[in-house]
Amino acid sequence: MTSSLFDLTGKTALITGSSKGIGRAIAEELARHGADVVISSRKQDACDEVTEAINRERDGLAGSATTIAAHIGHKEELERLVAQTNEKLGKVDVLICNAAVNPYYGSMQDIPDSALDKILDINIKSNHWLCNMVLPQMRERRDGSIMLVSSVGGLKGSAVIGAYCISKAADAQMVRNLAVEHGPENIRVNAISPGLVRTDFARALWENPETLKQRTAGDPLRRIGEPREIAGIAVYLSSAAGAFTTGQNFVIDGGATIA
Repeated sequence: MTSSLFDLTGKTALITGSSKGIGRAIAEELARHGADVVISSRKQDACDEVTEAINRERDGLAGSATTIAAHIGHKEELERLVAQTNEKLGKVDVLICNAAVNPYYGSMQDIPDSALDKILDINIKSNHWLCNMVLPQMRERRDGSIMLVSSVGGLKGSAVIGAYCISKAADAQMVRNLAVEHGPENIRVNAISPGLVRTDFARALWENPETLKQRTAGDPLRRIGEPREIAGIAVYLSSAAGAFTTGQNFVIDGGATIA
């Protein structure tokens, strides 16, 4: 008999920043486990490409994709994103806040106010907004799973991406707060903190083979991660397998933070 522990049939998952990288990999795997997924990022055409690819793969099987493009920095667009998800798919069972920005590389002493504001608004405030937009329906059903994609950057200091690391540490604390507040309604809230993964976001760290070798030399697995290797934890947290898991920060980094 096949186990239903990871079966997501009948679930709807809304994933921001899901037109590429980790967000796309998570959407693909959730659909493969039967979830209907909402592909969302700023660009409609990029979202449509992912939606079409998932629907081709899932043809005739449980798990489909729908595009609803939105800019997470605009509150009214997030409200539209949630409203259209409810209209088209009926509900939001799983929310995964994956979209983030890092527009500045350098000392915190020199970061322009505009760059700092953008990092804090997109990486923290937009997640706060979106969580609060889906929480009422989850409370009503007494069921739901929320994930914020944080980063190992939120676990240590940095001389060059300090503001980004601050925002990711804040996301992990937001998870703990929401888990305590909404646990009595059976809503689970967790963070996923990837290490170095082969995405466009981290291209500067892996595109040059020598740079990549140096960057991973001290890591136990001695290699970069792939987006799909982050997706498994999202499947776990979305499914019955993760029903007793909340308030945690899952570090998926090839062992980098222990070495």
